[in-house]
Amino acid sequence: MARGDGVPSYTMRQLAAFVAVAETGTIAAAAERMHLSQSALSTSITDLERALNSQLCVRRRAHGVTLTPTGQAVLRRARVLLQHANEIQEDAAGESGGVVGPVIVGCYPSLGPTVLPSLLHGFTHRHPRATVEFREDNQDRLRTQIEGGEIDVCIVYDLGLSPEWRTEVLMRRTPSVVLPENHPLASRTTLRLADLADEPMVLLDAPPSSSHAMDMCRKAGFAPRVAYRTRNYETARAFVGRGLGWTLLVQRPALDVTYEGLEVAVKKVTEPEMEPVAIVVAWHPQSLPSRVTRAFIEFALKTYSSA
Repeated sequence: MARGDGVPSYTMRQLAAFVAVAETGTIAAAAERMHLSQSALSTSITDLERALNSQLCVRRRAHGVTLTPTGQAVLRRARVLLQHANEIQEDAAGESGGVVGPVIVGCYPSLGPTVLPSLLHGFTHRHPRATVEFREDNQDRLRTQIEGGEIDVCIVYDLGLSPEWRTEVLMRRTPSVVLPENHPLASRTTLRLADLADEPMVLLDAPPSSSHAMDMCRKAGFAPRVAYRTRNYETARAFVGRGLGWTLLVQRPALDVTYEGLEVAVKKVTEPEMEPVAIVVAWHPQSLPSRVTRAFIEFALKTYSSA
């Protein structure tokens, strides 16, 4: 609880002890990280819980420490507060000239090989004292990680995102059909999606790509014959290259060639109309991005605004 003067009754050191416990999972490991005795660290956690009037974690000797739902919510905000407290200290000491520290970036798998390499290379070259950790996962899991404070920002498709999320558009891409090179329709410049209604489909089965592809087929008036499902973007292209079916993808590599060296044909769809899909950098609406996170977002926007 806050005191009458508006100053919180907890300390930054107590927050740091709590974050250390949450990240290490045990009092012993957190005490070692903080260079404190186990009893002193345990007391810090107890004092923080008393100040917040909430239980943040359950401590069991044989099972370590488990955060309560309140503890999970406090953890994300505690990390932000500590990061900003460190930035205040750096600014006051005249050390704010550079971007320093970690940023954790989540990324949808098909965007990993097409968007991240140049972005990370350019950012770390511009800010050599910054470190980037990235995690690839489907959008449902990335959403959970953003809301849990496990990642700072994510690069995803603007499909099914919470309207409360803060986003900035990096680029837009129009979905295309991918066919085997020798497919009868490969010689066409454009095609209707319904032309493939009776043919086997290779579905990129990772949200939101899977639901987006199925929605497009429904708009075209048919339910696709899904012969194969894969969560891997390159596997979907490889199956198409071997003539195992067709697929619908948003991203397109620089070369229309599979890992096996087989060419595929990428075709524009005229019916139904394929609306461009925005690729965005997104972060939690309640977060206060650190300096390095803000720098990453700004760099991403500048990189793709000039592309």
